[in-house]
Amino acid sequence: MPRIRSIKDLTFFRPNKTIRYQYIDSLFSESIQWTLIEQHLPDMLRVVLSIKLGKISPSTILRRLGTNSRKNKLYFAFRELGRVTRTLFLLDYTFDTELRQTIHAATNKSEEFNQFADWLAFASKVIPENLRHEQTKIIKYNHLVANLVILYNVDEMTRVLDDLLQEGYPIDEDLLKNFSPYRTEHINRFGSYTLNTDQKVTPLKYNVPLI
Repeated sequence: MPRIRSIKDLTFFRPNKTIRYQYIDSLFSESIQWTLIEQHLPDMLRVVLSIKLGKISPSTILRRLGTNSRKNKLYFAFRELGRVTRTLFLLDYTFDTELRQTIHAATNKSEEFNQFADWLAFASKVIPENLRHEQTKIIKYNHLVANLVILYNVDEMTRVLDDLLQEGYPIDEDLLKNFSPYRTEHINRFGSYTLNTDQKVTPLKYNVPLI
Protein backbone atom coordinates (compact mmCIF):
# COMPACT_ATOMS: atom_id res chain seq x y z
CA MET A 1 0.00 0.00 0.00
CA PRO A 2 1.50 3.32 -1.03
CA ARG A 3 1.97 6.36 1.17
CA ILE A 4 -0.20 9.04 -0.43
CA ARG A 5 1.03 12.63 -0.56
CA SER A 6 -0.89 15.71 -1.71
CA ILE A 7 -4.31 14.04 -1.42
CA LYS A 8 -5.92 17.44 -1.88
CA ASP A 9 -4.65 17.45 -5.48
CA LEU A 10 -6.11 14.02 -6.31
CA THR A 11 -9.53 13.37 -7.77
CA PHE A 12 -12.18 11.27 -6.01
CA PHE A 13 -14.65 9.73 -8.47
CA ARG A 14 -18.38 9.36 -7.79
CA PRO A 15 -20.17 6.07 -8.55
CA ASN A 16 -22.46 8.15 -10.76
CA LYS A 17 -23.34 11.79 -11.37
CA THR A 18 -26.52 11.75 -9.28
CA ILE A 19 -25.01 10.59 -5.99
CA ARG A 20 -24.35 13.24 -3.36
CA TYR A 21 -22.80 12.89 0.10
CA GLN A 22 -23.76 14.85 3.19
CA TYR A 23 -20.30 15.55 4.64
CA ILE A 24 -17.68 14.61 2.05
CA ASP A 25 -19.31 15.66 -1.19
CA SER A 26 -16.67 18.34 -1.83
CA LEU A 27 -14.05 15.59 -2.23
CA PHE A 28 -15.71 14.23 -5.36
CA SER A 29 -15.82 15.69 -8.84
CA GLU A 30 -16.05 13.38 -11.84
CA SER A 31 -17.93 10.08 -12.06
CA ILE A 32 -16.97 6.56 -13.16
CA GLN A 33 -17.90 5.34 -16.64
CA TRP A 34 -19.07 1.85 -15.70
CA THR A 35 -20.28 1.03 -19.22
CA LEU A 36 -16.71 1.34 -20.51
CA ILE A 37 -15.49 -1.22 -17.97
CA GLU A 38 -18.44 -3.53 -18.74
CA GLN A 39 -17.89 -3.41 -22.51
CA HIS A 40 -14.19 -4.25 -22.33
CA LEU A 41 -14.20 -6.57 -19.31
CA PRO A 42 -13.51 -9.75 -21.38
CA ASP A 43 -10.46 -8.13 -22.99
CA MET A 44 -9.26 -6.83 -19.62
CA LEU A 45 -9.54 -10.31 -18.10
CA ARG A 46 -7.57 -11.77 -21.01
CA VAL A 47 -4.78 -9.27 -20.36
CA VAL A 48 -4.73 -10.15 -16.64
CA LEU A 49 -4.61 -13.90 -17.37
CA SER A 50 -1.84 -13.40 -19.93
CA ILE A 51 0.25 -11.56 -17.36
CA LYS A 52 -0.36 -14.18 -14.65
CA LEU A 53 0.53 -17.04 -17.00
CA GLY A 54 3.61 -15.23 -18.28
CA LYS A 55 2.35 -15.18 -21.85
CA ILE A 56 3.12 -11.52 -22.31
CA SER A 57 5.82 -9.31 -20.79
CA PRO A 58 5.01 -6.23 -18.67
CA SER A 59 6.92 -4.02 -21.11
CA THR A 60 4.66 -5.17 -23.97
CA ILE A 61 1.57 -4.44 -21.89
CA LEU A 62 2.83 -0.95 -21.08
CA ARG A 63 3.54 -0.23 -24.74
CA ARG A 64 0.04 -1.32 -25.73
CA LEU A 65 -1.83 0.34 -22.90
CA GLY A 66 0.41 3.32 -22.19
CA THR A 67 -1.23 5.60 -24.70
CA ASN A 68 -4.41 7.62 -24.38
CA SER A 69 -5.19 7.50 -28.08
CA ARG A 70 -8.92 7.69 -28.81
CA LYS A 71 -8.63 4.38 -30.65
CA ASN A 72 -7.20 2.61 -27.62
CA LYS A 73 -10.47 1.77 -25.82
CA LEU A 74 -8.78 -0.80 -23.59
CA TYR A 75 -6.57 1.94 -22.14
CA PHE A 76 -9.62 3.98 -21.12
CA ALA A 77 -11.34 0.89 -19.64
CA PHE A 78 -8.33 0.12 -17.45
CA ARG A 79 -8.12 3.80 -16.52
CA GLU A 80 -11.71 3.75 -15.27
CA LEU A 81 -11.04 0.58 -13.26
CA GLY A 82 -7.95 2.25 -11.81
CA ARG A 83 -10.03 5.26 -10.81
CA VAL A 84 -12.43 2.98 -8.93
CA THR A 85 -9.61 1.20 -7.11
CA ARG A 86 -7.78 4.41 -6.23
CA THR A 87 -10.91 6.18 -4.99
CA LEU A 88 -11.75 3.26 -2.67
CA PHE A 89 -8.19 3.24 -1.35
CA LEU A 90 -8.12 7.03 -0.89
CA LEU A 91 -11.32 6.87 1.14
CA ASP A 92 -9.86 4.21 3.41
CA TYR A 93 -6.58 6.12 3.64
CA THR A 94 -8.32 9.40 4.48
CA PHE A 95 -10.59 8.12 7.24
CA ASP A 96 -8.56 5.27 8.77
CA THR A 97 -5.87 6.67 11.07
CA GLU A 98 -4.48 3.22 11.92
CA LEU A 99 -4.10 2.39 8.22
CA ARG A 100 -2.09 5.58 7.63
CA GLN A 101 0.14 4.83 10.60
CA THR A 102 0.75 1.27 9.38
CA ILE A 103 1.61 2.42 5.86
CA HIS A 104 3.85 5.20 7.16
CA ALA A 105 5.76 2.82 9.46
CA ALA A 106 6.18 0.14 6.78
CA THR A 107 7.31 2.69 4.18
CA ASN A 108 9.88 4.15 6.58
CA LYS A 109 11.31 0.67 7.16
CA SER A 110 11.63 0.07 3.42
CA GLU A 111 13.24 3.46 2.85
CA GLU A 112 15.68 2.90 5.72
CA PHE A 113 16.74 -0.47 4.30
CA ASN A 114 17.16 0.96 0.80
CA GLN A 115 19.32 3.81 2.12
CA PHE A 116 21.36 1.31 4.15
CA ALA A 117 21.89 -0.99 1.15
CA ASP A 118 22.76 2.02 -1.02
CA TRP A 119 25.34 3.14 1.55
CA LEU A 120 26.97 -0.30 1.43
CA ALA A 121 27.04 -0.22 -2.39
CA PHE A 122 29.28 2.87 -2.28
CA ALA A 123 31.53 1.66 -5.12
CA SER A 124 28.70 1.09 -7.62
CA LYS A 125 26.00 3.71 -7.30
CA VAL A 126 25.01 2.96 -10.89
CA ILE A 127 24.67 -0.63 -12.10
CA PRO A 128 27.18 -0.80 -15.00
CA GLU A 129 25.68 -3.88 -16.67
CA ASN A 130 22.91 -3.80 -19.23
CA LEU A 131 22.19 -7.54 -18.91
CA ARG A 132 19.26 -8.50 -16.71
CA HIS A 133 20.93 -11.53 -15.05
CA GLU A 134 24.03 -9.45 -14.24
CA GLN A 135 21.88 -6.67 -12.79
CA THR A 136 20.00 -9.25 -10.69
CA LYS A 137 23.28 -10.63 -9.35
CA ILE A 138 24.53 -7.18 -8.33
CA ILE A 139 21.28 -6.43 -6.49
CA LYS A 140 21.28 -9.83 -4.74
CA TYR A 141 24.92 -9.46 -3.67
CA ASN A 142 24.19 -5.99 -2.34
CA HIS A 143 21.21 -7.28 -0.33
CA LEU A 144 23.29 -10.22 0.93
CA VAL A 145 25.95 -7.85 2.28
CA ALA A 146 23.26 -5.60 3.78
CA ASN A 147 21.61 -8.55 5.56
CA LEU A 148 24.96 -9.75 6.91
CA VAL A 149 25.74 -6.32 8.35
CA ILE A 150 22.23 -6.13 9.81
CA LEU A 151 22.76 -9.53 11.44
CA TYR A 152 26.06 -8.31 12.89
CA ASN A 153 24.46 -5.10 14.20
CA VAL A 154 21.56 -6.93 15.82
CA ASP A 155 23.86 -9.51 17.43
CA GLU A 156 26.16 -6.83 18.84
CA MET A 157 23.27 -4.72 20.12
CA THR A 158 21.76 -7.82 21.75
CA ARG A 159 25.02 -8.54 23.57
CA VAL A 160 25.31 -4.95 24.80
CA LEU A 161 21.70 -4.93 25.98
CA ASP A 162 22.24 -8.23 27.78
CA ASP A 163 25.31 -6.78 29.53
CA LEU A 164 23.27 -3.76 30.63
CA LEU A 165 20.59 -6.07 32.00
CA GLN A 166 23.18 -7.99 33.95
CA GLU A 167 24.37 -4.69 35.44
CA GLY A 168 20.84 -3.92 36.59
CA TYR A 169 19.71 -1.44 33.97
CA PRO A 170 16.01 -1.79 33.02
CA ILE A 171 15.39 -2.74 29.37
CA ASP A 172 11.83 -2.87 28.03
CA GLU A 173 10.08 -2.87 24.64
CA ASP A 174 9.51 0.90 24.67
CA LEU A 175 13.27 1.41 24.92
CA LEU A 176 14.01 -1.08 22.15
CA LYS A 177 11.71 0.82 19.76
CA ASN A 178 14.38 3.53 19.60
CA PHE A 179 17.02 1.15 18.22
CA SER A 180 17.62 0.36 14.57
CA PRO A 181 19.78 -2.32 12.86
CA TYR A 182 20.72 0.17 10.13
CA ARG A 183 23.68 1.68 11.99
CA THR A 184 26.74 2.65 9.94
CA GLU A 185 28.92 4.83 12.19
CA HIS A 186 31.05 1.89 13.37
CA ILE A 187 31.60 0.38 9.90
CA ASN A 188 34.75 1.20 7.94
CA ARG A 189 33.86 0.65 4.30
CA PHE A 190 37.39 1.49 3.17
CA GLY A 191 39.22 -0.84 5.56
CA SER A 192 41.28 -3.94 4.90
CA TYR A 193 39.11 -7.01 4.43
CA THR A 194 40.86 -10.26 5.35
CA LEU A 195 39.42 -13.74 5.84
CA ASN A 196 40.64 -15.47 9.00
CA THR A 197 39.51 -19.10 8.86
CA ASP A 198 41.10 -19.83 12.25
CA GLN A 199 39.09 -17.23 14.13
CA LYS A 200 36.60 -18.73 16.58
CA VAL A 201 33.04 -17.67 15.96
CA THR A 202 31.07 -16.58 19.01
CA PRO A 203 27.55 -18.10 19.05
CA LEU A 204 24.74 -15.68 18.29
CA LYS A 205 22.86 -14.18 21.20
CA TYR A 206 19.28 -14.99 20.31
CA ASN A 207 17.27 -13.21 22.97
CA VAL A 208 17.35 -10.77 25.83
CA PRO A 209 15.00 -11.29 28.82
CA LEU A 210 13.11 -7.99 28.96
CA ILE A 211 11.58 -6.65 32.12
